[in-house]
Amino acid sequence: MSLDPQPLAPALAAAEEAGWAVVRLDLDGVRSKAALMRRCADALRAPEWFGGNWDALADVLVDLSWLPPAPGRLLVVGSWRGYAAERPDDWETLREVLEEAVDFWREAEGAAPLRVLLAGSAPDGAPSRAARPGPGGED
Repeated sequence: MSLDPQPLAPALAAAEEAGWAVVRLDLDGVRSKAALMRRCADALRAPEWFGGNWDALADVLVDLSWLPPAPGRLLVVGSWRGYAAERPDDWETLREVLEEAVDFWREAEGAAPLRVLLAGSAPDGAPSRAARPGPGGED
């Protein structure tokens, strides 16, 4: 589940070249769960029924039917360090929700995969961890 610390541009280029839909979730300035949920709803273009809680986010990530069809989807989470430092328990829950969504799409026969990439390295300089690497990556 670890990502090699590498520039974001090659992952984005590979996803776009493969025809994947790329969704960017920028967490810059997000310091509360409510703000996180609003940012997720905006980035994912969540339907109106999105309830702004962990269960609703999990439901949105295993549906995605309102997004245009694509051979795969890459969710790039950027500027996450501030939120992870400010809200470590919520950050861990978000990571679990993302990992479960990636697992769901991996196990769904014939479904387009979902990959999540945490842009950048962890605050301690270690490689960032995410639900799975981008297209073509090793698990």
